[in-house]
Amino acid sequence: MSTAQKPTALLADRLTHFGGRVCALVRRASREPALENIFRQLARSATSPAASYAEAREAVSTRDYVYKLKLCVKELRETLAWLRMASGAGFRSAEMDALARECDELIAITVTCIRRAKGS
Repeated sequence: MSTAQKPTALLADRLTHFGGRVCALVRRASREPALENIFRQLARSATSPAASYAEAREAVSTRDYVYKLKLCVKELRETLAWLRMASGAGFRSAEMDALARECDELIAITVTCIRRAKGS
């Protein structure tokens, strides 16, 4: 990554990379019937923030931008819940903790973007 890259592009890249890493984890996971719904929901919620952020970057107003960023946060928090559920259901992977940490960081970054946009 270039040091001259804009922070918005860096966040977009991180969100995209995060969604891809979660999908790769889901693809490698065993196809246990009890975990199928968790993995399906996990993949959906983990890929949604990148798309919502792409929409936020094209927002027509600050209010629209904040709304779309809030959707990102909502989906990231849902992703964290699904990661915890998978872990609680007995799914173990070396990547789970790293993905949960990245998700926490992405939530913090996005919340900071919302606060700055609102001027608070």
